[in-house]
Amino acid sequence: RQRWGIESFFAKLKQWRRIATRYDKLAANFLSFIKLASIMLWIK
Repeated sequence: RQRWGIESFFAKLKQWRRIATRYDKLAANFLSFIKLASIMLWIK
């Protein structure tokens, strides 16, 4: 049950093109956008 929640979360994250294609070259920028997208998904 917990695994399904995590898998669905990553599926929703991959809908963001910037995350799926990884435009950001620096790991810090990539991680910060993942955090931002996670917050936006959590708010919805």
